[in-house]
Amino acid sequence: MSSSPIRWAQAQSAGLPMQRFTGHVGAVEVGIVEYDGSNRLWTWWSPLAEEAWGHAQDADGAQRGFEVWLRGWLENFRPFFPGA
Repeated sequence: MSSSPIRWAQAQSAGLPMQRFTGHVGAVEVGIVEYDGSNRLWTWWSPLAEEAWGHAQDADGAQRGFEVWLRGWLENFRPFFPGA
């Protein structure tokens, strides 16, 4: 998914990188990917829908999994945009 419209930015604290990424499309925050140390998995979720979440073995996999979910979820809104 190299041509993803999602721009992922790694969070930092005191100038040090954290194991957390936020995904934006334009100015809208669409997703979060964060390492869950208790389960040793990367978890993704979205502030757009409460039921949106999943896990992956690494950050890239979680980002890809999130994008698959987001594309499917957005299909529900296609009827509102004629010609899309």
